[in-house]
Amino acid sequence: MSQGSVTLNVDSHVGTIEFFHPSSNALPGAVLQKLADTITEADKHDDVKVIVVRSAGDRAFCAGASFDELLAIDNTEDGLKFFSGFATVINAMRKTSKLIIGRVQGKAVGGGVGVASSFDYCFATKHAAVKLSELAVGIGPFVVGPAVERKAGLSAMSALAINATEWKDAEWAREKGIYNDVFDTTEDMDAHIQQLANKLASSNPEAMKELKRIFWAGTDHWDQLLAERAAISGKLVLSNFTKQAITKFKSK
Repeated sequence: MSQGSVTLNVDSHVGTIEFFHPSSNALPGAVLQKLADTITEADKHDDVKVIVVRSAGDRAFCAGASFDELLAIDNTEDGLKFFSGFATVINAMRKTSKLIIGRVQGKAVGGGVGVASSFDYCFATKHAAVKLSELAVGIGPFVVGPAVERKAGLSAMSALAINATEWKDAEWAREKGIYNDVFDTTEDMDAHIQQLANKLASSNPEAMKELKRIFWAGTDHWDQLLAERAAISGKLVLSNFTKQAITKFKSK
């Protein structure tokens, strides 16, 4: 999977999914598909009562899309397929019957912010700044936008989308609702994640399923919506402006 990986570990009714890529946990298409498939697998696993999603390492949570793959796109069909990857992951989390806890240990960029915004409850460290950098490379956060807007509101999502080169710190993300709790250290965060996961693992599965359904009310049209948004990005990525902007951004 382009040197990346996704694993699922089940322990005491907690299914922990970890994704990794050597480029600051960027998410190329193959890793995105595997992540979506693994989330669906964990949801169907009889022994899993709650899901935790995390990335490997102690630095970046997720660097977003793979620039190499973006530059390689040369037709609208491939563009749609690539940007549909993030849509697939977001929709997989949306459709699970089980609650998903997110662990964000470091910076989240672009699609990474969309992933973090799709968790049902999200823990982060003070190092977990966020940035929607898409406009800076000639596209926009079209696919992840609905997920970010659902958590943070249109005003906050717009601020991130427009000021595409500026980081917002973890406390800002907590105030806007992307994160629920922010900790000074990874150790403290992990202790609280374990505590909540254990509590949820012993809670009523049917009650949690109904809560999940309520939390995501009004998103039944997202299969179509995110596909339409992916098509917009897939078209924009073909422009000379965007190709040059990505090349310049990558060389920094």
